[in-house]
Amino acid sequence: MQQYATQMDAAKRGIITPQMQTVAEKENLSPEIIRQRVAEGSVAIPANIRHTSLSAEGIGMGLKTKINVNLGISGDAKDYDLEMEKVDLALKFGAEAIMDLSNYGKTNKFRTALIEKSPAMIGTVPMYDAIGYLDKDLLEITAKDFLRVVRAHAEEGVDFMTIHAGINRRAVEAFRREGRMMNIVSRGGSLLFAWMMMTGNENPFFEYYDEVLEILREFDVTISLGDALRPGCIDDATDSAQISELIELGNLTKRAWEHDVQVMVEGPGHMAMDEIAANMKLQKRICHNAPFYVLGPLVTDIAPGYDHITSAIGGAIAAASGADFLCYVTPAEHLRLPDLSDVKEGIIASKIAAHAADIAKGIPHARDIDNKMAAARHKVDWDEMFRYAIDPEKARAYFESTPPANRHTCSMCGKMCAVRTTNMILEGKTVEFCTEK
Repeated sequence: MQQYATQMDAAKRGIITPQMQTVAEKENLSPEIIRQRVAEGSVAIPANIRHTSLSAEGIGMGLKTKINVNLGISGDAKDYDLEMEKVDLALKFGAEAIMDLSNYGKTNKFRTALIEKSPAMIGTVPMYDAIGYLDKDLLEITAKDFLRVVRAHAEEGVDFMTIHAGINRRAVEAFRREGRMMNIVSRGGSLLFAWMMMTGNENPFFEYYDEVLEILREFDVTISLGDALRPGCIDDATDSAQISELIELGNLTKRAWEHDVQVMVEGPGHMAMDEIAANMKLQKRICHNAPFYVLGPLVTDIAPGYDHITSAIGGAIAAASGADFLCYVTPAEHLRLPDLSDVKEGIIASKIAAHAADIAKGIPHARDIDNKMAAARHKVDWDEMFRYAIDPEKARAYFESTPPANRHTCSMCGKMCAVRTTNMILEGKTVEFCTEK
């Protein structure tokens, strides 16, 4: 019989769980280091006891930067098969997490199939699902109703949940006092704000936070403390509303740890580049070094159709400065539900950002594959280059679309390839361009 309630409970008791062992092997670290960091809260291993297909991943201090892929059913796009194709794409390209953000109809059938299939950890936002799950309008939903949805998701096997518990009356007061250009852009945050204003009640996830934690503890669900007051444009970044909520999240982090519930804290969505590093340090300090999950950040507001790029820039800076987990952004951000092509572009952009940050952070062995790519390029071994590429199929397709006359070059430089020229000289050969050999 299992002798611990959660990964954090086990870690505090000195127990190395199978999930800690798996993470240690993936990260090239000792299981004892993983255990210590889970015990102190600087690493989280989201692993619901009912998610039997899970291949555990660690998020946090000293570990590789992980990425999350958002998908799910909406009222305007109800193609379950297409969403499952997006799941296949996420798994193919190595996304460590998938968030089901479905907000239409009875979503549990899709989510159950997703959890049964996916070795990646699964996250949800119960607030999104509340109206469809309960079949009630917002004003008719009670505080206890919201907790029913949390329990339903936990019972289904969800590994982590975004809970917007920090947007309480104090944080709302700061938001309303200062004012903003974009107000609230968090979907879950806006729904809770509306519920609070219409009912006159406190945020139910804050008021009944201990009950939420007991549900999460029962199934070992990691709480991802949502940033309902995150900036939705660069002009709103690092304002009093964002910081007021962050202070609340720091307190909620400690309360969760007291219940042996693992924590991640979510971070800003839009932010100028020169503010990102300071925000990462601020979050880590206020939230006691809990793993930080950033939604971007997008570094400019004028690139609809290209926001996977604005996000990758911000995500790379954020992760290099201490963030642990990147939520992907697709070219369709701000425009529509992403299609398969958008999802792929978003995944690749986030993987690039995460890997670049891991190199900058000095994560053990992060550079190894780059060094293998460099060696393959030195040899002008195309098949080996494709093998090390993040997207081998695209790399090969580009190369073969305009094939060179000599396979030891590419069509950009031909025989004037710098690598070919230097290699030939160092091998004692003569370099000739005007004579066909």
